Amino acid sequence: MKILETQYLYFFLLLFTISYPLAQSFEKRIQLYKKFKFIGFAIISILVVFIPWDMYFTEKGIWWFNTNYTTGVRLYNLPIEEVLFFIIVPFACVFIYEVLNYFIKTDIFSKIARPFLMTLSISLVLSSVIFNQQMYTLVCFLTTGISILIACVINPNWLGRFLLAYLVSLIPLLLINGILTGSLIETPVVNYNPNEIIGFRIVTIPIEDFIYNLLMFLLLIGVYEKSSSFYQLRS
Repeated sequence: MKILETQYLYFFLLLFTISYPLAQSFEKRIQLYKKFKFIGFAIISILVVFIPWDMYFTEKGIWWFNTNYTTGVRLYNLPIEEVLFFIIVPFACVFIYEVLNYFIKTDIFSKIARPFLMTLSISLVLSSVIFNQQMYTLVCFLTTGISILIACVINPNWLGRFLLAYLVSLIPLLLINGILTGSLIETPVVNYNPNEIIGFRIVTIPIEDFIYNLLMFLLLIGVYEKSSSFYQLRS
């Protein structure tokens, strides 16, 4: 699409991502603005984990960014848009999580979340062994598999709601990440070394990205819920 062929594309996608969740944060039913400090703690955890990861993988050429779709402002080797991604997308994810919690009172996945995630965890760890020559696959699958396993052992009461929110988040993920990985544009914004991924894609998105986002969502909600609970205990 010609309208998407601009150096501000990545920035505009982030603006699109944050606009509705931020505006609706002040809506009288959700009142997400009252939880901004907890979201802040969660976003900091994302930045601490994923920015170094992103910088390292970019340095190693596991992925890289098309300068035709970014403003040119950089933090070390990352476009500033990529840094903002780890602030804006987590905020939008918490918004999805809270909206679903408000409108869907029943934890519909409460009984299946733990066995499903446990099975997924084992599958990811085994897959990381099979695809140990692909760096992105290995690190992403192994880290996510172990993290899910830890979450299942702890078994917090929000696992079912987390799973529902993650599944719903796949809808905007397919749109935004789809464009970033080449849908509707001439060349991808984010490019992947074919030797470092399995090569299986959903639309244009590598399967690793879905697992990467699962890990990010899990850490995000874990810190968000923990900080909220800690504050309530102190109050």
